[in-house]
Amino acid sequence: MNLQESGEMYLETILVLSKKKNDVRSIDICEEMGFSKPSISRAIHLLEDGGYLTIDNNGYITLTDLGLEIAEKIYERHTVLSAFFEALGVDKDTASEDACRIEHVISDTTFTAIKKHIKKHNI
Repeated sequence: MNLQESGEMYLETILVLSKKKNDVRSIDICEEMGFSKPSISRAIHLLEDGGYLTIDNNGYITLTDLGLEIAEKIYERHTVLSAFFEALGVDKDTASEDACRIEHVISDTTFTAIKKHIKKHNI
């Protein structure tokens, strides 16, 4: 299953929330993303059906290995791109917003080249 940008955003949000607290539920995702409970519920069940996460009997959400791999990839892209843009002089909010848009479409080749450039130039 090829994941769309919205699915990647949900996985990334679950990862970020799980770093803040052990137990993540749909309501936490609603509060973080600002979406309605029905929208979150639909997306979470699609991600569960796709094998990206599990939901236990208490409603706690856990990323599967596949979901975690994708979430960590997107999160790394976000943090690296945000920091890179800030190093170029872009304000923090704009850097984060731009990184959020770019992280879903940038190729692995280009992202790897950016990381190499950052490392080479100690950015």
